[in-house]
Amino acid sequence: MATLTSPVLITPADSFNQRASDSSENDAIAHEKRLAALNPFLAKSRKQSRKAQRTPKNPDAITLELLNELDRESQTNRLQTFRTSFRYLRNLTQQQVDDFMASYVIYNLDWADESQMVAALGPNYRDRVGECLRAYYGVLNHLCALGAVEKMYIPPLMDRRASVLENQLLYERAIARSIGLKSGDRVLDLGCGRGRVAAHMATAIPGVQVTGINIDPNQIAQARVFSDERGLPNEFVVQDFNSLPLPFSDNQFDAFYQIQALSLCKDLPALFREIYRVVKPGARVSLLDWVSLPAYDPGNAEHVELMRRVKPLIGAVGTPTPKSLEVALEAAGFVVVKSENASLDGLQALLIDKVDVYFRAMRQMILGMVKLRMLPPHFKTLIDRLCLDGEAFVKMDKMRLITTSYWVVAEKPVR
Repeated sequence: MATLTSPVLITPADSFNQRASDSSENDAIAHEKRLAALNPFLAKSRKQSRKAQRTPKNPDAITLELLNELDRESQTNRLQTFRTSFRYLRNLTQQQVDDFMASYVIYNLDWADESQMVAALGPNYRDRVGECLRAYYGVLNHLCALGAVEKMYIPPLMDRRASVLENQLLYERAIARSIGLKSGDRVLDLGCGRGRVAAHMATAIPGVQVTGINIDPNQIAQARVFSDERGLPNEFVVQDFNSLPLPFSDNQFDAFYQIQALSLCKDLPALFREIYRVVKPGARVSLLDWVSLPAYDPGNAEHVELMRRVKPLIGAVGTPTPKSLEVALEAAGFVVVKSENASLDGLQALLIDKVDVYFRAMRQMILGMVKLRMLPPHFKTLIDRLCLDGEAFVKMDKMRLITTSYWVVAEKPVR
């Protein structure tokens, strides 16, 4: 796990709508007590990491010593991030909370059913989806930062001994290998979030420059701060990838990757044509995403109910399949070179359950603190919503109905 460091509150002038109110000594002391009550979760994570290091090595897997080295390279300053996000959430306005809760309407819809979209959101439904995504991710990224999913994705299960963060690092190294990253390469990261994956790419392979795009200005501001503090050359652009063309020139990038963002795309063939345009001949692209698997039966009432519960949990609008991703890539001109579930035995349940158990334990702590008036009431609203339906996600994964670890690698041919 990431090393815990002394906290420094980051509040760039143009990034956050609110700042923590530390105007009085009493407020500051009370705030530190609230954080201290939650800090056992961070200490537990650090203890689990030490325990993992004592686990006997598997000679066929990447060693945990290497994982720890990678973790240091992509340092996420967990305690600093925890405190920054905790303060941000504490100072949310009621309007922000209401907008966040209302944003979940889009996850009850699907791009494939346009009439349903129009009925729920109006004829300009694409713009309304964009508004909902900004309201959703503007809060969700801070909620995720309270736990082990600051990067806002549950990774493929690459090593059963490793933590969620360590499996993320393993998968990100696999991305770099699959797209052939080397020093001097320029890489496009679609749906870059807080820029943590981009930072790992740029530190693991010095000389790599990542350009990240994301619809949420809040996350882009944090990504810029994180990158600048580490002296990385990465760049970040606020961009809705449903608004095409992308703001890049032809053949600009040596490689491309994205992690669990494609369900938010209205027109995958059009997006893949744009990606084809902006990457160089010979460039490889890596996609990790949520898909519906062949075992899912839309005529099965249990399957449909599970899907209804899981889509809001993982933030999915569209419901792609492996075949739909492959067809759209090939129609854009790419050649698919890999298409498989990246998780061991095709299952993520072990990691999903770890995240679910963590946040459920945190929920009990937060509910107690709200009851004692140590936290504002909206914390209950947020954590209750976040903790819904984790068991349904685990069940769908174990039934092999869906996965969020489907991996496709494709290449732009050299003409």
